[in-house]
Amino acid sequence: MRLEEKKTDARCGVPVVALPENIWEFAESLRSEALPVVKRFFRSSDLAVSQKSDVSPVTLADQQIERRWREMIENTYPEHGIIGEEEDSVGVDRDFVWVLDPIDGTRAFVGGFPMFTNLFALLFQGQPVFSGINVPVTRECWMGSLVDGRKATFNGQPLGQKPSRTLAQSVLAATAPDMFSTAQFTQFSTLKAACMDLRYGADAYAYGLVALGSVGVVAEASMKPWDYMALIPVVEGAGGKVTDWSGERLTLDSDGTVLAAATPDLHREALAALREG
Repeated sequence: MRLEEKKTDARCGVPVVALPENIWEFAESLRSEALPVVKRFFRSSDLAVSQKSDVSPVTLADQQIERRWREMIENTYPEHGIIGEEEDSVGVDRDFVWVLDPIDGTRAFVGGFPMFTNLFALLFQGQPVFSGINVPVTRECWMGSLVDGRKATFNGQPLGQKPSRTLAQSVLAATAPDMFSTAQFTQFSTLKAACMDLRYGADAYAYGLVALGSVGVVAEASMKPWDYMALIPVVEGAGGKVTDWSGERLTLDSDGTVLAAATPDLHREALAALREG
């Protein structure tokens, strides 16, 4: 079934539509289905790792989770399209399209570090409207919606008001310094100098901490749609803001830069710092 666009929410710039029936429960089932696969392969002595054409690692865990998620989506929402990191895209011109990253932070997963996540996002006409960030090792889960009352939850509980902080009072996070070009790293260094502290290595987990308010800003580059689409409804559903480094909303065709902040005011400060770099 194709849903009509009603209007655009000026707060977040996405169409206001009804989410598919039982979407929150379905998202919980996606989270649950990933857990046994992670348990089987995480820190396993027989974990096999191969390299994709872009030299990034992939494991059987990535492949098995995505395959299972695709089967679940195809069975529950057969009219939806799917874009995944590990397999070919299907139905990308449909109104509703899922974007999947079965294991975000595969390098962390391979190394036995527990901060990797399972990411899924639902797009309507190219804009993310619902998503989840699941942390299987710690059993933490964030979910967010930008329609039906815009909200975010952490372990099933609604996220409340976050403390108001300036950049000078905020922790900055990024996955790794080698994700930036030379020019981008100069910009990032200017932002770093304006912040209280810098933490590397959290991958998508850092964006969940932005939703909580403990991390103020995440600035990254070299990102793909499956890396960033799931982050947007969670952060913005919790009252934050996510754009590229030019301040534009992220789309499937964005340049790979991502700037997320716990509040719109903090985002404005961070964007200004990047522009000074």
